[in-house]
Amino acid sequence: MVVSDAEGPHLGEITCGTLLQKLQEIWDEVGENDEQRDKMLLQIEQECLHVYKRKVEQAAKSRAELLQTLSDANAELSSLTTSLGDKSFVNGIPDKSSGTIKEQLAAIAPALEQLWQQKEERLREFSDVQSQIQKISGEISGGLSNEVPPKVDESDLSLKNLDSFHSQLQELQKEKSDRLQKVLEFVSTVHDLCAVLGLDFLTTVTEVHPSLDEETGVQSKSISNETLSRLGKTVLTLEDDKKQRLQKLQELATQLIDLWNLMDTPDEERELFDHVTCNISASVDEVTSPGALARDLIKQAEVEVDRLDQLKASRMKEIALKKQSELEEIYARAHVEINPESARERIMSLIDGGNVEHTELLADMDTQIAKAKEEAFSRKDILDRVEKWMSACEEESWLEDYNRDHNRYSASRGAHLNLKRAEKARILVSKIPAMVDTLVAKIRGWEEEHSMSFAYDGVPLLAMLDEYGMLRQEREDEKRRLREQKKVQEQPHVEQDSAFSTRPSPARPVSAKKPVGARANNGGANGTPSRRLSLNANQNGSRSIAKEGGRRESLNRRAAPTNYVAISKEEAASPPVSGSTD
Repeated sequence: MVVSDAEGPHLGEITCGTLLQKLQEIWDEVGENDEQRDKMLLQIEQECLHVYKRKVEQAAKSRAELLQTLSDANAELSSLTTSLGDKSFVNGIPDKSSGTIKEQLAAIAPALEQLWQQKEERLREFSDVQSQIQKISGEISGGLSNEVPPKVDESDLSLKNLDSFHSQLQELQKEKSDRLQKVLEFVSTVHDLCAVLGLDFLTTVTEVHPSLDEETGVQSKSISNETLSRLGKTVLTLEDDKKQRLQKLQELATQLIDLWNLMDTPDEERELFDHVTCNISASVDEVTSPGALARDLIKQAEVEVDRLDQLKASRMKEIALKKQSELEEIYARAHVEINPESARERIMSLIDGGNVEHTELLADMDTQIAKAKEEAFSRKDILDRVEKWMSACEEESWLEDYNRDHNRYSASRGAHLNLKRAEKARILVSKIPAMVDTLVAKIRGWEEEHSMSFAYDGVPLLAMLDEYGMLRQEREDEKRRLREQKKVQEQPHVEQDSAFSTRPSPARPVSAKKPVGARANNGGANGTPSRRLSLNANQNGSRSIAKEGGRRESLNRRAAPTNYVAISKEEAASPPVSGSTD
């Protein structure tokens, strides 16, 4: 053991031997006995042993602490790798298990430092992702924003767990985007509806949530379930309001048009309410103009309807007579006989007597007009066939006059037109029996359905047809009798002409008789009905009563073909023309 002598540097280095020698010299000089010297030496040995022992204990403690540190480092290393889910660091640490403790610690320290840094970075990532998840979840749930950061589970900081949180965040972000899009669509719908209804958009939308105003950024708008629910209810309420207002406006527009038509309101006054009547047939989705369904506009229309109602009351007689004229016109077109004079007298009596409300009277007349239109519609098919039958009868009358004209084949002006007309007339006349049969079947079906007789201008149409059939049959019989009589009269002339057949007869001069061109309309002379079928009802009735049985039987058998009438020799030589039945 070597120590330095602070008092005598000239003595050199001091060792345990030199000190013991110095102690021996001091003892000799003092005269210590051997017992004291042994005792002193033993004490020195005990003190030296105690010092060594303390040093050994300190060294052992230091070694134990190093071992504990190494153990903790290994445990920390294992925990970090497990938490981070990355085993690459363990494989990258050199194996120093055979080296000293400090060498082992030195080998682990860099890996621990790197893992600690990675853990801190991973913790920030987890905290950021979880904070976003917490924020979006709060926005969706509609709860208050929580300023406390989320607690990160440090036991699992693996990339797999982080990816799971990222996936959850992406789903929430997508849901937020979808909700935000839905909110914006709702807000846009509310804006359009408020514009059409004339409501304040900002007031309406902020009542749902203050963040839905135009000044708030898109990403800051509320997307909670409650907001979406309230927006949906607001849209439904506005749409229902729009539907009701449109229905109300269309009713007012219909009333306006009816009142205008009743009182012949000029177009200038009607144009003032074009913004009301323009949507009379529009659907709810088609009404998009701003203010089209505002309350002020509806109120304006209501005031105008009330004004016209009051004006209508003062012009009640004129309006009622106008409706009566419309009713009479419908019946006239349908050839239904009514008593207009008594109806007009009744209307005037009701209005003057004040026994009925004006609105009730007009409503009753509207009902009568509707029934008249319905009856006219049910008679339309038969009336159309009657028109065709009358036209065919007129052509039949013209054809008979044409056939009696001996100059119809002359080269006079317009003769070729009459020839074409005659050809068409024969085709049309040949269809008359089928027309009559079909018409009779239609009339009987109509009478069975309506349990009443089908009258044409007050005359039963079946009686007319029966009368026409009898007259037609009588005319055919008369024509047949005349043809037979003519044959008997011409027989002597034929025998006399045969004796002189070798000598041609001189040509006859052309007659100056004018060809038939105008349509004949003298139904009485030829047995055909006139255009208005103006047969006397009393005559038809009396004749029908006298011969009812024979008439009904005559309707069931087909009339003789009309092309079998007054055919000249030239026409008999030509081939017959046939036509299809109607």
